[in-house]
Order: sequence, then C-alpha cells, then structure tokens
Amino acid sequence: MAFSSRLMSRSKQLYGSQAILNQQHAFPVRYYAKEAAPAGLKGDEMLKDIFRDIKQKFETAIGVLRKEKITIDPENPAAVSHYAKVMKTIREKAGLFSESQRIQFTIEEETQDIPDARSFFLKLQEIRTKRGLSDELGVEAMTMDALEKVEKEIKQPLMRNDKKGMALLMAEFDKVNKKLGVRREDLPKYEEELELKIAKAQLEELKKDAVEAMETQRKREEFKNEKEVDVRSLDIRNFL
Repeated sequence: MAFSSRLMSRSKQLYGSQAILNQQHAFPVRYYAKEAAPAGLKGDEMLKDIFRDIKQKFETAIGVLRKEKITIDPENPAAVSHYAKVMKTIREKAGLFSESQRIQFTIEEETQDIPDARSFFLKLQEIRTKRGLSDELGVEAMTMDALEKVEKEIKQPLMRNDKKGMALLMAEFDKVNKKLGVRREDLPKYEEELELKIAKAQLEELKKDAVEAMETQRKREEFKNEKEVDVRSLDIRNFL
C-alpha cells in the first residue's frame, strides 16, 4: 500500500499534464485573444481572464475524474472505451476541443489568408507532418492529382474564391472518396475511431510513466520487499 500511495501521489501531474489539460485538449492562447476576449480587454486583464478560465477547466476535469474509475489497461478495449468516454465528458463539461476540432481550428487559423488551392493543400500537408498524422492511404497524392486535373481544365491556377472551379474540385474529391470507400455520413464514426486511438495512446503513456515510477521506487531500500503493483489495480480517485 505504501508503494502504490507513493506512486499515485503523482496522479495530478500524470493526469494534469498528459491526459486532461495537455496540448491535445487545451485552447491555444490565440483562441482567447481573437475569439473570447471581450472588447477592450487588454494586457494583464486578458491574461487573468485566460488563467481563470484554465483554472475552471482544470477543476471541472478533476471533478469528473473523482467520480470515474480509470483502469490503466491500454490492451483492454473496454478500458480504452471507458477512458475515451470520460475524456469526452471532460471536454464537454469544460468546453475543450476534441482532436478533430483542434485540427480543424488549426487549419482555419493557418489557412484563412491563403488565396489559392495549391498553397492551401501544401499547408495542409505541412500541418499533417507537424502533427505527426500519417497518410497511409496516399490521400495527399490523390488530392494533388485532382487539383492538377481541374487546373488543366480551367487553364489557370485554382483560386479558393472561384466557386465554379472549386465545385469541379469537390466533384473530383467525391470520386476519390468513393474510391477509398469514404462517405460523408460516416464522418462521426471516423471521429470516434480517432478518439479511441488517442485514448489508447494516452493510456499507454500513462502506463509507461506509472511502470517507470514503480521501477524507480523499487530501487530504494525501503521498498525492496514490497510486492509488485499491477497498474490496473491503481485507483487514481483516491489520490486526487
């Protein structure tokens, strides 16, 4: 018990920095500056408003975690699904972005001033690379092929405000989606699959940190006779 207590005293750090309010869920400061700050709110007052909001979100997240039993078992689909649901509840109650919403926000922020379609898609490739997202299906190559076809048809670079040209491009994208078996009505399912992958990755990271912490503790003299603790048995609620 002493062993697990020492380990789980790090629970706020583990959950606070890796699972709840990390960069995958927190709003960028520029979001507040551009969208959430009241007119005339500047300098220290804006920063105070931001930190008050962050504090409230953190307290909301901790409140949810105090009520939910998280099982640190990334290989158990039920545990992963439950963890994903808990994280979704936290996002909804605290007003945080989901992964897809965060990506969408990043795209809107970084592409809003790009006038032509080619530069827009090159920026998307850059964003994907920076975020570590894979392109296993080769969608980017298909996208550029579709763009090439449209630009040859209209005999000029495609601009994003060219409604007719963009309609032609969307028609080409529909062909690509059909080839890949992607349907617009299935987008919620794809988002759920993405959230499950993220939940599993976060549980794997949490398990890794917990095991490393236990191994470090086991090297200390006072813990050499302690029984090994199964991370699946830890209840973080007891230490929040």
